[in-house]
Amino acid sequence: MIIHSGAKHPEYLITACVMILLVFGLIMLSSASSNLGEVKFGDTYYYLKHQALYGGLIGLIGFYLASKIPYKKYVKFSLPLLIISVILLVLIFTPLGVSAKGATRWLSFFGIPFQPSETLKITYIMYLAAWLARRSERRKDFWKGFVPFLCVSALVAGLLLAQHSTSIVAILILSGLIVYFVSGAKLRYIFGTVVLGLTVLTLVTYVTPYRFERIKNFLNPEDNALSGGYHLSQALIAIGSGSVKGVGYGQSTSKISTLPEPIGDSIFAVIAEETGFIGSMALITVFGILIGKIFLVAWKKRDKFGQLMLFGFGSVIAIQTLVNIGAISGVLPLTGTPLPFISYGSTSLIVFLTMSGLVVNIIKSN
Repeated sequence: MIIHSGAKHPEYLITACVMILLVFGLIMLSSASSNLGEVKFGDTYYYLKHQALYGGLIGLIGFYLASKIPYKKYVKFSLPLLIISVILLVLIFTPLGVSAKGATRWLSFFGIPFQPSETLKITYIMYLAAWLARRSERRKDFWKGFVPFLCVSALVAGLLLAQHSTSIVAILILSGLIVYFVSGAKLRYIFGTVVLGLTVLTLVTYVTPYRFERIKNFLNPEDNALSGGYHLSQALIAIGSGSVKGVGYGQSTSKISTLPEPIGDSIFAVIAEETGFIGSMALITVFGILIGKIFLVAWKKRDKFGQLMLFGFGSVIAIQTLVNIGAISGVLPLTGTPLPFISYGSTSLIVFLTMSGLVVNIIKSN
């Protein structure tokens, strides 16, 4: 029934996938966080309640509002929204910034932590889409198109790298490049940006010990299984323990003592352990349907602004999902990237639900 409705009304299928991911994420978070919540706060459901209240509830309000306000109105607000996001990033370097786990990436509003970098997943893509949609010469002209694109992207990337947010840089810049490419940019500009980006990222990785250490651990995890490679080793053990059917909901042993960040970037390992290959593939399938449908509708969308936003948002979801699952499975270096809609993190959940509301808005609009 959902598939049939999705053919004529793709926004229904998109909404169904998002709600499935949201509910499944809360269910798995309840399991993954139970021991951690009991140990730290004396409340088995502490993280679940926090995620549902601050992330889920506010995120659903964001989804609803974003799906109702005509998306074309955002064209004139795209630059101010991006500027606000950049200002919030700068505020992190002031006494307002909040540090946690060796990095300063948060601001605090009324005691509630907020990660400004997450908002760029909407404002950066929205700005690029609006800017490229206004004038066609920006897509192919070097000075009017490529240079401004490079400058804006470099500003965003520089602020994020200063906060040790390497993975978000990769997600945003790759998504931005896809938007730029789809808009009609020349391939040599795309290639030049990729080469420049990889060069800068290589240099930054080489001169920052913790980033360089992650690459070494990725290339030789077995040599550092008890030190730098411990996280990946334990994640792979958890995934392998799940076998085909899993050990059963709530029965994960790795989440209790051995697996680092079981509610964050490692939550896919808990899912694989408890639900096995079958559950993991079911989750990946839902992501695949969601992302595939966004791209399919984007390809047919006539309005340039809407089309570019769909490609951008679809790319953000796709790349972040790939980075998380790839990293925790040992295919990519560990980055600390959360799994969209699933991992613990109120700001991330709010942003992805709001983004999904915008996607639904664009799809159902003529």
